[in-house]
Amino acid sequence: MQSSQHIPVTVLTGFLGSGKTTLLKRILTEQHGHRIAVIENEFGEEGVDNELLLQDQQEQIVEMNNGCICCTVRGDLVRILNDLHRRKKAGEVQFERVIIETTGLADPGPVAQTFFIDDDIADAYLLDAVITVVDAKHAMTQLDQSKEIREQVAFADRLLLSKVDLIDEDALQALKTRLLRINPRAPMSEVHFGQTDIKQILDIRGFNLNAILEIDPQFLETDEHDHDEDVSSFVFRSNKPFDAGKLEDFLSGLIQVYGQDMLRYKGVLYMKGSDRQTVFQGVHQMMGADQGRKWQAGEKPSNKMVFIGRKLPKDLFMKGLQQCLA
Repeated sequence: MQSSQHIPVTVLTGFLGSGKTTLLKRILTEQHGHRIAVIENEFGEEGVDNELLLQDQQEQIVEMNNGCICCTVRGDLVRILNDLHRRKKAGEVQFERVIIETTGLADPGPVAQTFFIDDDIADAYLLDAVITVVDAKHAMTQLDQSKEIREQVAFADRLLLSKVDLIDEDALQALKTRLLRINPRAPMSEVHFGQTDIKQILDIRGFNLNAILEIDPQFLETDEHDHDEDVSSFVFRSNKPFDAGKLEDFLSGLIQVYGQDMLRYKGVLYMKGSDRQTVFQGVHQMMGADQGRKWQAGEKPSNKMVFIGRKLPKDLFMKGLQQCLA
C-alpha cells in the first residue's frame, strides 16, 4: 500500500542526446513551488550535466558517474535514496520529490525494480512514473540499432518527443506509429527545448506494475542487463583556452567522418577572449554551443568535454583537440 507519506519519484530516461538534461534544467528553473532532489547518473568516468544544470541555480544534485545506474551502481542508488530520506527526517535537507535522470544507456527496468524489491526504499518512496524522452530526429535509426532505447520506450509511462521541428509530418507520424507498436499504453506529447507542462511530468501516478509484468514477467526477479560493448566514453580536459576558429574547424571535420558513431558529446569550454563559459552539446552530426555563466572569482577556467560513441579513435580526438588550444 502506498500512502501520502511516500516521497514520489520520477525516473527520467531517454537515449543519448534526446534532451533529458534540457528538460530537467527547465523543471529546476521553473517557478512551480516543488522542492526537488535530483539524482544524476552519467555513463563514463566523468560527466558534465551537473555543471550544465547549475548554470543558473544552486540546487543540490547528487551525481553517480561510476557506471550505469541499472548495473553496478544500483547499490549506490539504494544508498543515496536511503541517505536522502534519513537527512530529510533529520531536517538537514528539504525536498518533496525526487527525479532520477538516468544515463542514456540505461535500461529503466532495474531502476524501477529498486522501488519494489528493497523494503526500505519501498517504505519511503513511491515510483510515480518513468518518463522517456525520444529524439524524433534520430529515433528511427536508434531504434534499429539499440536495444536500450527500445527498452526505454517499452517501460515508459509517458513519451515526450523532442526535436520534432527537425523532421516533416510524414516522418513524425511514422515514428509515432512505431512507438505505439512498442508501447501502446504510454501517452505521447511533443516538447520543444524542454518546454512542457509540469503536470505532464510530476504526480501523474503513471507506473503500473501489472502492466510492466505483462511486458516482462521476470521483472521482479532478474538483474541482468548488458550494454553494447562497442560504446565507450572518454574525457578531454585542459586549463588552456580554446581558439574558437580552430575548434570549430576541427569539430566540423570530426562530425563529417565520425558523426554517425558520435552518439553524444558535450562540455563546458574555456574560450580565448571570453569571460564566460561556453556550453557545448552535440548528437551525431548536430552540434551547437551557447554562452553560459561568467567564470567566478577564484575559479580557474578550464575545459571539460565528454564524448560517448561507438569505437571512436580516442587518440585522434585528444590530439586534435590539443592542437585547437590557443
